[in-house]
Amino acid sequence: MVMVMPKYANQQINKQTLFAQWTEDVQCVFARDPAARSVVEILLTYSGVHAVLIHRVSHRLWQVNWKFSARFLAAFAKWLTHVDIHPAATIGQRLFIDHALGVVIGETAEIGNDVTLYHGVTLGGTTWHKVKRHPTLGNNVLVGAGAKILGSITLGNNVRVGANSVVIKDVPPCCTVVGIPGKVIQSKGTQIQHPSGINLNHHEIPDPIGKAIACLLERIEELEAKQVTNEKEEHCNSCEAEMLCSHKTSSIR
Repeated sequence: MVMVMPKYANQQINKQTLFAQWTEDVQCVFARDPAARSVVEILLTYSGVHAVLIHRVSHRLWQVNWKFSARFLAAFAKWLTHVDIHPAATIGQRLFIDHALGVVIGETAEIGNDVTLYHGVTLGGTTWHKVKRHPTLGNNVLVGAGAKILGSITLGNNVRVGANSVVIKDVPPCCTVVGIPGKVIQSKGTQIQHPSGINLNHHEIPDPIGKAIACLLERIEELEAKQVTNEKEEHCNSCEAEMLCSHKTSSIR
């Protein structure tokens, strides 16, 4: 079963004051961006932080049924930061959007605590029906640049998504998913997640396509070696692969 943010987490977030939420959103940057040097610098230059801070306000307006005001404020944030977050989206504590450009978070998306998103990430829907149509992300999830997570799927806690991946299926906790469509990487005897929490080394991930191609090439070499053995006593007079055959014949001699 995929573990995600507990149901009571949203209640805990709502109990926080707006200032407490803002403080956590700013302070978490120091732990995840070595370039951050001061609170003033973060407040003035980090568009991802601006987007999250404004969303905290627009989400509260949405919750008290001030829908137009919430959408207008979200549209202003989109114009200012190039980050499109629907005011109805549920975002946990300490979300960090690094570089921020081109990030889209849909209406029914749910994001847990301590999540990190890079530029170009999309949490999108796959239907026009008014249902839960956007992803749910657990705690400590990291999504690489350009990744697309589509549909009403769930990513468990501590999941990492490789850059430019397209995820359309549920991902169990503590896994890494890469590729188009996204494939879960399960390495036996290898600890994927960092023991101290968030692992920013999302570039250090296996290449399942490259591994599959390497296996195919190895298998082809084995089959060709067996074919050469079988052809020692038989040699075709005419063949579409004439040059290949002559090469094999010379190698046998």
